[in-house]
Amino acid sequence: MAVKIRLARRGRKKLAIYDIVVADARSPRDGRFIEKIGIYNPNTNPATIELNNDKALQWLFNGAQPTDTARRILSYKGVLMRKHLQVGVNKGALTQEQADARYSEWIKGKEAQIQAKVERLKSGKEADKKAKLAAEAKVKEARAEAIRQKQAAAAAAPAAEVETAAEDAPAAE
Repeated sequence: MAVKIRLARRGRKKLAIYDIVVADARSPRDGRFIEKIGIYNPNTNPATIELNNDKALQWLFNGAQPTDTARRILSYKGVLMRKHLQVGVNKGALTQEQADARYSEWIKGKEAQIQAKVERLKSGKEADKKAKLAAEAKVKEARAEAIRQKQAAAAAAPAAEVETAAEDAPAAE
């Protein structure tokens, strides 16, 4: 029986959330599965991934083949890195302590990258908000200036009519 680690879709139209499942390769996408090992939500930025790393690693060692998207998710969460290091330990190239140290170092770097992206997105949103407020203030000032000019022109027009009327009256006498 060929076993795959793949995504099973759920959620509503245009707002899909995926379960990361271990399933028989012959079963349908949203059909029967052997075990659910995580959740993937691509609607958030950055995408939310909740994964049981130990179960995923166990299934990889048991021969489960991840699909392309599942492979990217497993790589992103460090499961494939952990498998790679564990194979090195099994072959005698590394000790378990060295492998654990490399894995924890990799995880710290990955978490720093994710946190930097979150901060960059947050500061980008704040900068966009400030730019929009500044543009709105410019438009408001331009409208206020146009209204002041219109009022000044309206106030000057009646005064000019009174002056012309006063000039015309003595000439007629």
